[in-house]
Amino acid sequence: MEKGRKVVVSALQFACTDDVSTNVATAERLVRAAHKQGANLVLIQELFEGYYFCQAQREDFFQRAKPYKGHPTIMRMQELAKELGVVIPVSFFEEANNAHYNSIAIIDADGTDLGIYRKSHIPDGPGYEEKFYFNLGDTGFKVFQTKYAKIGVAICWDQWFPEAARAMVLQGAEILFYPTAIGSEPHDQSIDSRDHWKRVMQGHAGANLVPLVASNRIGKEIIETEHGKSEITFYGNSFIAGPTGEIVSAADDKEEAALIAEFDLDKIKSMRHCWGVFRDRRPDLYKVLLTLDGNNPVL
Repeated sequence: MEKGRKVVVSALQFACTDDVSTNVATAERLVRAAHKQGANLVLIQELFEGYYFCQAQREDFFQRAKPYKGHPTIMRMQELAKELGVVIPVSFFEEANNAHYNSIAIIDADGTDLGIYRKSHIPDGPGYEEKFYFNLGDTGFKVFQTKYAKIGVAICWDQWFPEAARAMVLQGAEILFYPTAIGSEPHDQSIDSRDHWKRVMQGHAGANLVPLVASNRIGKEIIETEHGKSEITFYGNSFIAGPTGEIVSAADDKEEAALIAEFDLDKIKSMRHCWGVFRDRRPDLYKVLLTLDGNNPVL
């Protein structure tokens, strides 16, 4: 009897400073810690090079963007991935001529850059004013064949859309990864979305019968905005879910972490096929999903 194709995934969680070198060093330290625990694929949180600057609409924050090719953090993570033999998705603020994207580069276990995904859904609300900085992503939902597994990677606000998860799994994704930056709401501190946030992604894992890895930051960040100071306390709660949506490893809202979980992808593939949800899909009935109002298709 075959052993199966087992992989170990990791979700990192840490508080960011507003210094790139410090944050990249912290990420590297935690990647190494995850590797020591056997991790093959390690997820770092969204835009980990600095504070979550989207609390404010500031012209000077565009200086944080860098071109994809030759990006120093991506190159450093390529070296680390090759040294350790691990897969590392690397989130960054991308400048592409006059366009800007919230992007992620997928680094394979030999240091090869497999390409990028650009965030598709861009939020715009108090404290999360991403539309000021980011164009709508133009890559479409993608999957990447890494040494250990075929993975789908989307970013933060994408995680609220079941269509994104299904699109990646339809293309063969065996594990879903969601780097994130989410916490309190500056305009209403009584709002706490952490449980809702987790349940939605647990649903993606369960509905698609694949493991899911979510990485979020922790700590309080204060940004000077055009209207005064804005403050977000990021609630962490990074987690790894199994293919029925069960949480198999989770962090709290205060401590840094390198979560670990092992999955047998061959066993999960068999379960996914036997469960029948992909056999019994009816794409011919889903045309309404191509509309905004339930009636008129978006061409």
